[in-house]
Amino acid sequence: MSVTGRTLGGSLARRALRPVAVFLLVVGGGIGGFVSLAGIGPIEAAFWLIDPASISVHYQARASDGREVKAFATVVFGSLVLAGVWIGETVLTTAFGGRMREGLERMQTKRAIDELDDHVIICGYGLFGRTVARRLREQGRPVVAIERDRDTFERIDTESVFPVEGDARNEAMLHEAAIRDADAVVAAIDDSNANIQIAITASGIAPDVRLVVRVGDDDYTSVARRAGADEVVIPEVLSGEDVSDSL
Repeated sequence: MSVTGRTLGGSLARRALRPVAVFLLVVGGGIGGFVSLAGIGPIEAAFWLIDPASISVHYQARASDGREVKAFATVVFGSLVLAGVWIGETVLTTAFGGRMREGLERMQTKRAIDELDDHVIICGYGLFGRTVARRLREQGRPVVAIERDRDTFERIDTESVFPVEGDARNEAMLHEAAIRDADAVVAAIDDSNANIQIAITASGIAPDVRLVVRVGDDDYTSVARRAGADEVVIPEVLSGEDVSDSL
């Protein structure tokens, strides 16, 4: 089971605990009340909860109206309906409420991205992508981050970065990030092949957008250039140069 599935299951169990407890309490009280008022056994009392018509049949056979029992049964069955509705509402709210909220937030983010101009799209929000995003935001430049890993996506600071969940190699994701209006695309994933695929897709959609491609070593540099990269970055080399410059 996925992390999201476990989280949803745990949240559902916690929120449903109270209505389920109330439902069981009503069932127990109903059985006890029928036993006390009608003088029947607990098994028959439980059957009355399942089949209310049995109550009328019971008293017809005894030529009695069973008014008190029937009044009690009306309260019990009404309480069971309310408890059942409570349980159903809790399940639906927990299962779908979060998705509805996420859908609304995604629509709002898409509307905001559509209004951007000359923004930077960062594909991959790992350490390298976050560092680039932070520097850009310090310069006051708008940033859109595309990230497919759910846990990483949820850690995006939505106050300063516009998030898009998905695979940046997919044209639809780049369109959602408004690539045609972007100033630059940074392929920042820790996977040279994936970044080169992003460059190919991005250059095909928006030939004039500036492409910065991260690769793992020099062997990928020429391939990234042929894929359309305007600049090829090897983070390990840059880090080594920064260290050596500081010595």
